[in-house]
Amino acid sequence: MHHEALDLSRLQPALPSPLQPAEDERFARHGVTLLLKRDDLIHPHLPGNKWRKLAPNLGAAAGRTVLTFGGAYSNHLRATASAGRLLGFPTVGVVRGDELARRPLNPSLAQCAADGMRLHFVDRATYRAKASPEVLDGLLSVFGDCAVVPEGGSNALAAQGCTALGGELPGTVATVAVACGTGGTLAGLAAGLGPEQRALGIPVLRGGFLGEAVRDLQREAFGGPSGRWSLGERFHFGGYARTPPELHAFADDFEERHGLPVERIYVAKLLYALTVLAGEGAFPRGSAVAAVVTGRPWPPDGDRGPSLYAPSDSR
Repeated sequence: MHHEALDLSRLQPALPSPLQPAEDERFARHGVTLLLKRDDLIHPHLPGNKWRKLAPNLGAAAGRTVLTFGGAYSNHLRATASAGRLLGFPTVGVVRGDELARRPLNPSLAQCAADGMRLHFVDRATYRAKASPEVLDGLLSVFGDCAVVPEGGSNALAAQGCTALGGELPGTVATVAVACGTGGTLAGLAAGLGPEQRALGIPVLRGGFLGEAVRDLQREAFGGPSGRWSLGERFHFGGYARTPPELHAFADDFEERHGLPVERIYVAKLLYALTVLAGEGAFPRGSAVAAVVTGRPWPPDGDRGPSLYAPSDSR
């Protein structure tokens, strides 16, 4: 079957995203300049790494149905559903947790459905096996010819798409830091940076599996290791979507200092980590550190308290 290529330029992404200085004495007293790479401003519905990872995957899908995976509050599912609505292709979201099918849709999944996404709920054991041929074959037998995009959008195409992020950061920025869920953004960012720069990933999940995931993605996307990167694994606050009062207090204070709406699941942990690391002298005096702001708070005008996200939710 012939499929028409998608014209992704119709989404009018704002690229390159702005790089803004953030005057902050917690960095300045250690001789460090903090910069904010405002990837959250790329597109209102596909901000940050969602645009950078999804765009090459949507181009490859060429208008076919896109089937992808996520938890109950997945940013990736919402972005995929929005892209489907805006560009006119069908989307299927495979959602972890068959018990969710028996409840009213939460606001995130309701937004996906409003954007035309077909939601398919699976039990957690099936979801864990989502990359297996048995589960994939079963899904494709139900939904037909689909372009399958992994959870979080992280695959070789996504990593290749994220190299442009590294290319947008001037060589005067020594360290570029990003919060990590599935590793695709870090894999591509590191590959796109110059030889004197390094990427720092801040995992928001417990588990210690991310280093291997990044190495695998780089091997698949670039044929082997690419660029300099490391992980700061002390800042997950107990696991995915765990946002204790200490983190909310930090994020509220950062918003007040810098007028930046701080997304709690990823960006708050990134900014907290950089503040702690600067205090520990982890960055050389006279150097600049850029924090990649990958997304905005969601819902935009709603409750962002810890009750919104269950600890088992996924990216």
